[in-house]
Amino acid sequence: MVPRVCFGGGGATVWDMKLSTAWFMELYAWYSWPNVVLCFVGGFLLDRVFGIRWGTVIFSLFVLLGQIIFACGALFNYFWLMAVGRFVFGIGGESLAVAQNTYAVNWFKGKELNLVFGLQLSMARLGSTANMNIMGSIYDKIEIARNSTGPVTLGIVLMIAATTCLLSLICALVLGCLDRRAEKILNKAEGKTGEVIKLKDVKNFPLELWLIFIICVGYYVAIFPFIGLGQVFFIEKFDFSPTEARLINSIVYIISAPASPVLGFLVDKTGKHVLWVMCAVVLTLTAHIMLAFTFWNPWIAMSVLGVSYSLLACALWPMVAFVVPEYQLGTAYGFMQSIQNLGLALISMAAGSILDSRGYLFLEVFFCACICIALIGVVLLYFVDNLKGKRAPYIHKLKLQH
Repeated sequence: MVPRVCFGGGGATVWDMKLSTAWFMELYAWYSWPNVVLCFVGGFLLDRVFGIRWGTVIFSLFVLLGQIIFACGALFNYFWLMAVGRFVFGIGGESLAVAQNTYAVNWFKGKELNLVFGLQLSMARLGSTANMNIMGSIYDKIEIARNSTGPVTLGIVLMIAATTCLLSLICALVLGCLDRRAEKILNKAEGKTGEVIKLKDVKNFPLELWLIFIICVGYYVAIFPFIGLGQVFFIEKFDFSPTEARLINSIVYIISAPASPVLGFLVDKTGKHVLWVMCAVVLTLTAHIMLAFTFWNPWIAMSVLGVSYSLLACALWPMVAFVVPEYQLGTAYGFMQSIQNLGLALISMAAGSILDSRGYLFLEVFFCACICIALIGVVLLYFVDNLKGKRAPYIHKLKLQH
């Protein structure tokens, strides 16, 4: 949850630092760049170098240090220092998530594990919601207290956000002590990620997996950059107040928090992962078209976006396990996260440039095009899966159609 709370409102950052949108979106990109590589080596570092306990503490320190550097960059009005802070934050953020999952797998089994992962996802969504709404309110109060805006006000808010990173570090230390105590009492080994990253496995990836990668990148690059720019979009197009804009921009995460476990249960019970992914992509495309070409109440489109975003996460990521053998899962998921972060870094910068030069309508058309790429990918995946199912019906039942 903590990394989600530490990046303040987009509008405040742009206005106080006097940044172009392209420069602001570079801050998102700098978080993603280190994870293009770290997605491959994070599990190795946790297993072979640091161990899960010290690894969790070290990556928590990176998150805390990155947020402090980021806040200092705002405080002293140095954009380059803010970029460095986001880069350092990114080094710790994704690897900390891997460590968290490792603890969960080591402490919980079976149905308990499914519940724990659902709760983790919900907490992450709550963190994102808190970032968009609570931090905005804190900014407003500090602005009133200081009777001014600007880099100093923004820096103070971001430094306050760093306290949640400190809380994360304290939790990592306590969790390490509890895990060590459990190891002695239960006579069990320290948890490991279980990831085995072998780049040579990439050449053996099936066509279905490459299509899943295309869907993943095409979909998420139309979600996260849009939410990053959403507050100003709702202010400019729908004449919302900053508070209203923050609230509606966070509705995707507000819906996702309770919906993710429910939709995950639904997908598990019904199967048909490809069809669920197709449904999610079509709904997302519909939501973007509504936001781009109509002035309908945006609560409708954003609610649709929240449901479809949750549905895709529940249906897409498990499909990887259906198309590759278990010994390739670490490589497959690492590669998937790597290209997702690469796509997010590139598209975030492209989105900022498009918005500065062409405006929100062109940006929404661009996002629709990205979703269309994901839609083409899922349609191809459906036909490829059905073709292989006709050739080997038994294997087909064990794979995408679950």
